[in-house]
Formats: sequence, C-alpha cells, structure tokens
Amino acid sequence: MSLQLVDKNILLNVDHLKQYFPIKGGLLGRTVNHVKAVDDISFQIYEGETLSIVGESGCGKSTTGRAILRLDEPTSGNIHFGEKDLLSLGKKEMRKIRKDLQVIFQDPFASLNPRQTIGQILNEALAIQNVVPKEERKARIEELLGHVGLRPEAMDRYPHEFSGGQRQRVGIARALAVDPKLIICDEAVSALDVSIQAQVLNLLKSLQKKFSLTFLFISHDLGVVRHISDRVMVMYLGKIVEIADKKSIFDNPQHPYTRALLSAIPVPNPVHKRERIILTGDVPSPIDPPSGCRFHTRCPFAIDICKSRVPELKLSEQNHQVACHIID
Repeated sequence: MSLQLVDKNILLNVDHLKQYFPIKGGLLGRTVNHVKAVDDISFQIYEGETLSIVGESGCGKSTTGRAILRLDEPTSGNIHFGEKDLLSLGKKEMRKIRKDLQVIFQDPFASLNPRQTIGQILNEALAIQNVVPKEERKARIEELLGHVGLRPEAMDRYPHEFSGGQRQRVGIARALAVDPKLIICDEAVSALDVSIQAQVLNLLKSLQKKFSLTFLFISHDLGVVRHISDRVMVMYLGKIVEIADKKSIFDNPQHPYTRALLSAIPVPNPVHKRERIILTGDVPSPIDPPSGCRFHTRCPFAIDICKSRVPELKLSEQNHQVACHIID
C-alpha cells in the first residue's frame, strides 16, 4: 500500500524498484551472484516537498538516487516522472528530461571540472540544454551566482580558488541553471563543516521556496534531516522500513531500526540523557541478505515470523507507514 497525501500532486512515483549489481567469477567471467543494493521499493515524491532518505552506509540510499537519474540502469521496476515513464525513454529523450532532474553531489571539488572557470562550468550547463540564448548567458550566470550568494567576479575563477562551502554553492547554481523540477541532493552537505552545513541548508530551503523546487535529500545525518525534511524514508539493507512526516518519525518512531538510529543523536542538554539502543551484530551482506525481515538478525524484538516472512510496508496510523511484524 502506497502512502497518499491529500491535496498533493505526485511528481515522482517509484514502483517496485530493484537495483542488482552482478558479481562476475570464473574463467569466463560469468555472473555468479548479485549485490541486492535496492530490493523492491516503492514510494512517491510530491511537488514542493523535501523527502529525505536515511540509513546506515550500504542501505541503498545513494543507489536509489542514481537509479532514478538512470546513472545506473535499474534492474526492474517503474519510475514515473510526471506522466513520463523514465525507464522507457531512449538516450535522446532521457537527455531532454534531465533538464527537470538535477543532482548535487557530495564532493563539490570532484564534481567540478578543475580546468574550467566557474563561468565556463555554468555556461556548459546552459549550452547543453539550450535554456537561454547565447548572448544572454553571461547575465544568466551572474544571476545564478547571486542566487547562491556568490559575487559576479566568481565566474572568472577556478574551483580550487574557493572553499568547500563556496564550491558547493557553485554546484547548487549549476543544478539551478536549467530550471529543474526535482533536485537529488546526495549527501550534499556531509563534506562541509557544521557551520557551513547550516548555511547551505538554509540556502537550499530558501531556493526551494523561491523556485518551487522539490528535493530528494539523501543523508546519514539525522540532525541535518530534521532541519530540512518534510517527510523521512528510512532504509535498511535495500528495503524501506518506515516512511512518515518528519514530526512523526522523530517524535513517534515505530520501527525498531528507526528507534535505534534516533537514539544515537546527541542530546545538547547534559541534564537530559537519551536511552541509547545498541544494535548487536554486523549489517548482513547485501549479496546474501537474511530471509524474512532483513533486520531480524539485529532486532531485539524479533519473533519467529520475522525470520521467515518479509513484512509489508503498511499504514500504522495516518500518513505513517511501517514494515514490521511486531507493529502488525
């Protein structure tokens, strides 16, 4: 059952998405197994909202974002962006629609061409999608730099001449250049200092309001997620375990894994201490995940059915979905 919000238009609909990566072996290089990075997940993103994906490293957060963008070709499933089925589009059609689907990467230095000036980097984005006439591009670049808090003379400088926070602002300007509808932020602030993180997050929220943007925000930092999100999706070992609005997730987490994640958030008040939930054991391998609920090997509340049957993602209360036999 999919979560449906009243009076909200669905911008992106992901249905039964799977992303398996083959493992080659033997003299002939045959496929001997698969890494099940994302395994049969379904969710929606609504216009104007920020949906955050959280979870431990290796849970499938970034792979989900890459599959939506078709940077990795999904193994199976359906991805509808508006009325268009992204997985049915050829290269030319997909290139056109990339105007509406942009990404901000984790490492701004690695994602910017060190041989090009900031002006050339932004001009390239405008030229590929032919957003504005050539004679108007310089003015458009200066406008973009202003939107992200950089001065016009920045267009003549190279990426190495900027700080990490300034480079990420350039990355945001590049994403904005083609007037996108959805921006996927893949750990967009995790490489920045805490004070700079706050500035960039506030910038993203301001730009979202100004340009009616929709964000898919991928992060492992729950403090960051709490600041920017409208809804939160929790993933574990390629599966969705819980989806709800931000307040419900942080005030009333229902899945044992979500509770464990939230218990690790530091409390700024030394008088009030949060009871820490320590998970035992290691995260299982996505090559051979556990049967039934994938979290049952580390869950302190696991019962027999958890070992044999995969829990469905169901509504536990209004606009709150949980995949847990105990909740059922």
